[in-house]
Amino acid sequence: MVDLEKSVVARYEYKDRKFEILVDPNKALDIRRGKNIDIRDVLYYPAIYKDVRKAEVVPREDLQNVFGTTDIFKIAEIIIKRGELQLTTEQRRKMLEERKKQVAEIIARKAINPQTNLPHPPSRILNAMEQVGVNIDPFLDAELQVDKVAKEISKVIPLSFQKVLIELRIPPQFANIYGIIKNLCEIRNEEWLNDGTLLIQVEVLAGVQAELFSRLSSLTKGNFQSKILKKETV
Repeated sequence: MVDLEKSVVARYEYKDRKFEILVDPNKALDIRRGKNIDIRDVLYYPAIYKDVRKAEVVPREDLQNVFGTTDIFKIAEIIIKRGELQLTTEQRRKMLEERKKQVAEIIARKAINPQTNLPHPPSRILNAMEQVGVNIDPFLDAELQVDKVAKEISKVIPLSFQKVLIELRIPPQFANIYGIIKNLCEIRNEEWLNDGTLLIQVEVLAGVQAELFSRLSSLTKGNFQSKILKKETV
């Protein structure tokens, strides 16, 4: 049973009307994230309110007009997924930290320090984010916040987004790693030589280049050749 003292309000607004429910904050957030949870375990009480504080229940005809159903559980799921979910302070803090890390990891993969041609570690990027006081939206996809964050932190750390075109020559005994290369890179051209050698041109973000070479070196025990064909700022 949902604890009343720990429950929060989920609200859905349609024109000038509000539809509110009391929910378990953690389970409601799990539903928002796509987890399969029985809505009955999320609701404190199976009712849709105009105003939870006043315990004013929405008339059935209003539910039918707005949601096309009077099924409380179906409506509650719509409210949780599409409406506003009031998070606890701890939930918001955790979501914010998680989103910050995601943004930092994306920048670490995509960008490099142009002074060293090496990627910045995520910890350095996080420190730069704190230093400039960049604002992160915990509800907005991390990928959509990268450009804004990169622009801000470039004030305190050198940052460059580059794509690198690399030619790889993989000996025939290691040609089975083709699938791994394909997962890490964008393949631009490939050729299988008569002896089974794989000659392949791949494009990667500069921040991924070191990871690619490390993986290839481990899988082939260093038996591969590489050549940088082109670098392009993006």
